[in-house]
Amino acid sequence: MATIQKRTNSTGGISFHVRVRLRGHPTQTSTFARLTDAREWVQQTETAIREGRYFKTVEAKKHTIAEMIDRYLKTIQQRKPQRAKAVQPYLGWWHDQLGRYLLSDVTRAMIIEKREVLMQGFVINKKVKRSTRKPKLRTSATANRYMVALSTAFTMAVNEWEWLQDHPMHRIAKLPESRGRVRFLDDDERGRLLEACRQVNSKHLYCMVVLALSTGARHGELINLRWRDVDFKRNVIVLHDTKNKERRVLPLAHHALELIVARYQSRDAVTDLVFPSPYDPMRHWESNGAWKVAVEKAELKDFRFHDLRHSAASYLAMNGASLAEIAEVLGHKTLAMVKRYAHLSEAHTAGVVARMNQNIFG
Repeated sequence: MATIQKRTNSTGGISFHVRVRLRGHPTQTSTFARLTDAREWVQQTETAIREGRYFKTVEAKKHTIAEMIDRYLKTIQQRKPQRAKAVQPYLGWWHDQLGRYLLSDVTRAMIIEKREVLMQGFVINKKVKRSTRKPKLRTSATANRYMVALSTAFTMAVNEWEWLQDHPMHRIAKLPESRGRVRFLDDDERGRLLEACRQVNSKHLYCMVVLALSTGARHGELINLRWRDVDFKRNVIVLHDTKNKERRVLPLAHHALELIVARYQSRDAVTDLVFPSPYDPMRHWESNGAWKVAVEKAELKDFRFHDLRHSAASYLAMNGASLAEIAEVLGHKTLAMVKRYAHLSEAHTAGVVARMNQNIFG
């Protein structure tokens, strides 16, 4: 049963207060400026209650986006601490922007509007007493990362907690991204970098860089590497916690294998970490300082540690590996991420086409 009461405030404004009561269900109320909206809400609400769908809408009115984000981060911290650390900055931004809104009030238009704000961005100049702001543009790829982080939190709220019935970010298309960065070391640059790594006052850097170049492993995978992950019988490293959540095997060969064997023979028995901190062997080594020194010594321009992974993929392409083989080594589920290296394997592709033509035409 539904009742609609017409109300007039002190300024003469009119509103319509609605109350829906069905046996066995809590009373639902709302207020509208127009009678037609009030009647439409009554019809939709009564139908939803009878079909058993309305309880999720009720939950959405009890919780804010801030509560959703806080619970998501707490949950994911227990399940996947590294993932929680990675998404915390993204979700922190959404917490500030939309945290006060109820989940029931969130719309796709609202999220898209905030994405536009995100693309413009602002940073505060802390060098002056009066706060000044200047634009700091974010790329489409970065904006997409923010959107994915929020979408994942909504997914948990819908599927696990039943705080929402519908996912508000469905049908929001990703922004188009660039083809991807391909910065790899040429022979001269590689020689200079390896020599600089030998000269840096660190017993870890040279071995880590060689492993990155020879296996295509990510920085996080190497820095957290443990001896239990190294199989000397098969001469492989088995990564159990990778970015795409699948186990990956990294073959060890030649110089990389020699270095890892020598490191194992002189390892610190106190820790299982392959690259432990010199100050606390139970924590991994912080490599940023030594890496920056080596890059400066090698006089490399616009080069990051992750570009060692690009270098490994590029060398594979130039040595005849197919895109599928490169994807297997790097741990990509699809070929989309490795198509950026396709132009580097032109000689291999041309050879395949030549052999095919030779076989069919003689």
